[in-house]
Amino acid sequence: MKRITNKFYLKYTFLASVLICASLSCKVTKPYKQPDLNTSDLYRGQSTADTTTIANMPWESLFADTVLKALIREGLYQNLNLKAAIQKIAEAQATLGQSKAAFLPNLSGNASVARSKQSAASLDFPPGFSINTVTTSYQLGLTSSWEADIWGQLSSAKKAAYANLLQTDAAKRAVQTQLIADIADNYYALLAYDKELDILDKTLQNRIKDVETMKTLKEGDVVNGAAVVQSEANRYAAEVAMPDVKRNIRETENAIDILVGRPPGPLNRAKLDDQSLTTNLQAGIPSQLLKNRPDVQQAGYAFRTAFENTNVAHTYFYPAFTITASGGFSNLQLKDFFVNSIFYNIAAGLTQPIFNQGANKARLKTAQAQQLEALYNYQQTLLTTGQEVSNALYAYQTGIEKDSSRSKEIVALEKSVDYTEQLLRYSSATNYNDVLTSEQNLLAAQLSGVNDRLQQLQAIVNLYRALGGGWR
Repeated sequence: MKRITNKFYLKYTFLASVLICASLSCKVTKPYKQPDLNTSDLYRGQSTADTTTIANMPWESLFADTVLKALIREGLYQNLNLKAAIQKIAEAQATLGQSKAAFLPNLSGNASVARSKQSAASLDFPPGFSINTVTTSYQLGLTSSWEADIWGQLSSAKKAAYANLLQTDAAKRAVQTQLIADIADNYYALLAYDKELDILDKTLQNRIKDVETMKTLKEGDVVNGAAVVQSEANRYAAEVAMPDVKRNIRETENAIDILVGRPPGPLNRAKLDDQSLTTNLQAGIPSQLLKNRPDVQQAGYAFRTAFENTNVAHTYFYPAFTITASGGFSNLQLKDFFVNSIFYNIAAGLTQPIFNQGANKARLKTAQAQQLEALYNYQQTLLTTGQEVSNALYAYQTGIEKDSSRSKEIVALEKSVDYTEQLLRYSSATNYNDVLTSEQNLLAAQLSGVNDRLQQLQAIVNLYRALGGGWR
C-alpha cells in the first residue's frame, strides 16, 4: 500500500511540475505586435482623406493596348523569375509542414541480427568446464520519442515558418507587379524609339531635299559653296543619329522578349500616338501601402519571422521535457522468436542546459540583432515606397506641364524653318546658318516631345506599381 501511495504521489507531483512549467511558458515567448510605423506625409504633401486608389484597379483595366495586354499575359505565364518565386512558395510550404509535424512524436522501426563471440579466457571458468561463447540475437521493435512544447519553442518555430510562407507569397506578388511595370515601361519605350526613328527618317528626307535645293540656289548665286557643304553636314547629322535609335529598338525588343520568357526576336506593336491611359491618378492614403505594396508586406513578414526566431532563441535557456519509449521482440532463438520475447521501456526526463560554450547566448544575440535589422529594413522599404509614389506623381505632373508648351514650341519652330527657307531664297537678309539653326532646334524639340509623352505614360505605370497595383 505504501509503494502504491508513493507511485501515486510521484506521478501527480511530476504532472503538477509540468503544468507549472506550461503556465510559465507565456513569460518565455512574447506575443507578436505590429510595429508602429509612421506613414504620415509619405507622399510629400500630396495627402488626401480619399481612400480610392488606382492600386485596386486590375491591370487589364489600366492598359487599353491589346498588344501590350497580350505581352503581359504571356509574361505572367512564362517569366522565369516569376516561376522561381512560385517555387519559393512551395519550399516555404514544405518548411511549414515540417514545423507542424514537430508537434507529433516520431516513430521508427528496427530489425537487427547480432552475432558475438566472447573470449573463453575472460570468462574464467574452471578447467574442463565447457560453454558456448558464440551467441546470436534477433530483435524486432519500435522506438518513439516526443518533446512537449512547454516553453513555446515549437509554436514559435511554426509561427516563424508561417510568416516565412507569407513572406514568399508577398515576394512572388512583388515580382508580378514589377514584371507588369517592366513590360509596360519597355513597351512604351519601344514605341517612343519607333516614333523617334520616324521623325529622324522624315527629317533625313527633308534634309536630302535641302541639299538639292542648296545646290540649285548656288547655281543661281543665291548662296555660296559653304551653304551647300553645311546642308550636306546637316543631312549626315540626321542620318548618323538613326543607327543608335535602331540599336535601342533592338535592345528593347530583346529586353521585352526576356521578360515574357521567349528568345530574342522582333515584336509587333502599336504606335505611340495611339496610346491612352487613365488620367484619374488617385493615390489613396499612405497607410494603404501597408496592405497594397507586396514588398512592404514582404518586409513586414520578414520582421515577424525574425521576431518568432527570437522567441525560439529564448526557449533554449529552459529545460526540455522529453518522453521516449521503445518495445518489441528479442530472442536468441529464431524459431522461438515470439515466445516470451516481448520487451519495452518508457522514460521521461527534463534536460536543462548548464554549460554549452555560450551557444545559447550567441543564438539569442544573433536573433535579436536580426530582428532589429528586419525592423529597419521594414521601415526603409516603407520610406522608399513613399518616395516612389511621390516621384511618379510629380513626373506625371511635370510631363503634363511640358506638354502644352512643347506643342507650341514645335509649331513655332516649324514656322521658323519655313520662314528662314523662304527668306534664304528671296532675300539677302538671311543665310543658311539661320535655316540650319531652325532645323536643328525643330528636330530637338520633336524628339523632346516624344520623351515628354513617354514620361507621362511611364509615370502612370510607375505610380500604379508604386501604389501596389497589378497583383490582384
